[in-house]
Amino acid sequence: MLVWLAAALGLFVLQTLVPNSLRYFGGDGPLGASLRAALGPRDATPRASVLADRAARALANLHEAMVVFVPLALVAHAQHADDAKLGAAIFVLARVAYVPAYLSGVPGVRSTAWVVSWVGLAMMIAALSWG
Repeated sequence: MLVWLAAALGLFVLQTLVPNSLRYFGGDGPLGASLRAALGPRDATPRASVLADRAARALANLHEAMVVFVPLALVAHAQHADDAKLGAAIFVLARVAYVPAYLSGVPGVRSTAWVVSWVGLAMMIAALSWG
């Protein structure tokens, strides 16, 4: 279980970097101007691109999901609930797929990844409740 918890936390750290990276380096302007803005005092934040806004919303959604996943993973680890590992794996892999699905903007793909991640959480709850 600790492997999946570490993977989820690693995803959390990486995904935290994406919105501002896209804000400063994913715009239409020259890279030099973006670099000066990123390294400066940031008095005037560059306008966020569509991708940066999507990345910020995906990160906010991950915050909400981690509030459920982390306690479940810790309880599963403490109770040696090996049956919960499959649910944890499904959650993490679906959340990895969620980011590019959200950024791509393809209708239905983001929602499918979100539903699959919550199925993983439900599997963890079931394993802890009846396992």
